[in-house]
Amino acid sequence: MSEFDKFNKLREKHPLFIYQSFELSENELVFHFQFDEFHFRPTWRFNLNLSEYCFDRGQAERIAFSLGMAELVSYWKCSCCPTVEVRCGGLSEKQKLWWKKLYFNGLGEFFYRNGITTDFDGFMTIKAPEPPEPPQCKPELNGALVPVGGGKDSVVTLEMLKQAGENITPYIINPRGATLGCVKAAGLPEDMIAAPTRTIDKTLLELNSRGYLNGHTPFSAVVAFSALLHACVLGKRYVVLSNESSANETYVEGVHINHQYSKSTEFERDFREYCAMSFGNCPEYFSLLRPLSEWQIAREFVKYPQYFGVFQSCNLGSKTNVWCGKCAKCLYVYVLLAAFLDDGELTKIFGCNMLEKAELSDMLDGLMLDGEDKPFECVGTKNEVRLSLKMALDRRKQEPPVLLKRFAERFPDYSPVTLTNYFDTDNFVPKHFLPYLERITNEI
Repeated sequence: MSEFDKFNKLREKHPLFIYQSFELSENELVFHFQFDEFHFRPTWRFNLNLSEYCFDRGQAERIAFSLGMAELVSYWKCSCCPTVEVRCGGLSEKQKLWWKKLYFNGLGEFFYRNGITTDFDGFMTIKAPEPPEPPQCKPELNGALVPVGGGKDSVVTLEMLKQAGENITPYIINPRGATLGCVKAAGLPEDMIAAPTRTIDKTLLELNSRGYLNGHTPFSAVVAFSALLHACVLGKRYVVLSNESSANETYVEGVHINHQYSKSTEFERDFREYCAMSFGNCPEYFSLLRPLSEWQIAREFVKYPQYFGVFQSCNLGSKTNVWCGKCAKCLYVYVLLAAFLDDGELTKIFGCNMLEKAELSDMLDGLMLDGEDKPFECVGTKNEVRLSLKMALDRRKQEPPVLLKRFAERFPDYSPVTLTNYFDTDNFVPKHFLPYLERITNEI
């Protein structure tokens, strides 16, 4: 049976998915989703006690409900029920369309890799009562909540905000070595970290093992709503992301599929609009690095060697806090940094010289060649990769490693596109932060 046939049979067998309830207590947030006999109760546990903070409880509950809507799609996708019924909150018609857009675009990779053909109107119907009007509360807000993923991008954000004199609260979901190490290297006290624990309901994993559908979902939307909830409780003025301009690029040639959709400018704009219509005055969500390319971020990152031994953004090695040295994310980061660092320094970071791995040739082609699909990882544009490879080759002209030889063969007369002064004006960065970005873009 094809995955598309499975999709249709599952929808016929399971016609209704229910968002049953959410419960926000002083120390945790529990959701309840179900379809037929299957119940899911994913949980968030806070490392802070809500009773110790002065915040708008009604606003926090509206954000918590919306976090449940963001979590919902990870459980819905195993059966793709045609109807979603919301029983614990209200949604206007505009809000229903907003969620459908997030789900449909955020599941683009899931549909593609499972061979599922569907459309915006037909993949899901959302049923929910009308919501009450949100009160226009005006809390006093200050400081910035900064999601830290352990990679180079959030490091650059932390350093820029430190230069700006911003009051920073790091935000880490399920803390691990790299995330905690980056906060420590930034000189920020560990007791200032907002560090919730997110637990996936094991029933979902059981259904996956039984052959129900699985695949990529827009997790950064979960990060967005959960960070907003914490910023609301803590009275923060900003939620500062580290998503760059490169996150807007599609991954499959000729098809609008973006592995990083919920990191894109389009989602950022939509999220800000949703907050305005749903939550009243609340912390402002924006990406500080949106005007920049990944290449510029890498060039800035290498100025901070105190992070070299602790940062890590390999998904496969995240649980053991290592770079696996085999995946597209490892190769991509290695290539970017190889433009600025020698192999001795890179080998200390990655544990190997990835440019000597001939078995990664096809992976490299996906990163650098037009007409080849990009690997489904959070990687930048092909122009950025080609520029980095050219700079890496120039640093290693006497004895180029095998992957740089491959690049030279594919692009014998390559003239790189300059990204030194690149600046994406489609961004939401508050004006008083722009000088710190302009310093990077004006650097020769």
